[in-house]
Amino acid sequence: IGQAFPYTKIANPAHFVSDWSFGIREGELQRTVDEVATQGAQLVVLLSHNGMDVDLKLASRVRGIHAILGGHTHDAVPAPVRVDNPLVTNAGSNGKFLGVLDFDVKHGAVRDYRYRLLPVFSNFLPADADMKQLITDLRRPFADLLDEPMAVTDGLLYRRGNFNGSFDQLILEALMEVNDAQIAFSPGFRWGPSISPGQTLTREDVMSHTAITYPEVTVSELSGEEIKAILEDVCDNVFNPDPYYQHGGDM
Repeated sequence: IGQAFPYTKIANPAHFVSDWSFGIREGELQRTVDEVATQGAQLVVLLSHNGMDVDLKLASRVRGIHAILGGHTHDAVPAPVRVDNPLVTNAGSNGKFLGVLDFDVKHGAVRDYRYRLLPVFSNFLPADADMKQLITDLRRPFADLLDEPMAVTDGLLYRRGNFNGSFDQLILEALMEVNDAQIAFSPGFRWGPSISPGQTLTREDVMSHTAITYPEVTVSELSGEEIKAILEDVCDNVFNPDPYYQHGGDM
């Protein structure tokens, strides 16, 4: 069973999804779980874009789900969290980990499970020849632009941490310098590949963190009261004690 991100219209420009409806719909989910169970499903897995905390609450309120394999908050969860019966987990982002969940099911009942969060070391894995060629062909018209060196990092650039990541900080400092601004805001989403110290930062690396559905940069005058209201609103989205009011991301 699939669960789309419930707050798409809030977290993204609404005109992109004007004809779609979203939300956490426990009643509809419960009916779907019951329906597949009556059709003979011995194992019910929810593929979720809710976020870890939202899924933990959902797992406590909907019966009959055996596992929730989640995303959105991109937590690298080393072991599943059991909520009543369901197992809830996330496996990071950007192919850094592979979450492997095996169930032992017999006579319609789950007897045991095994979960592994496997780190992916791409340099030690042989590439699929056909996929490698497809990627090379798709990149070829843009390869020179994407491979353009921009800088060499003197520290680890990453994009996660409840309040800010170093790549977020780099983007914000660039926005302030280019726009002659005293303060800058950037969406605190958690995905994006990390850049190691001493690594050459390419245009592709920058685009992988900035090529999003709402990339426009605007310059406005804000009062201290407005800045405080913005920060309070974001803080409420991230740290609200009720997970259903958390939209994910960082400050």
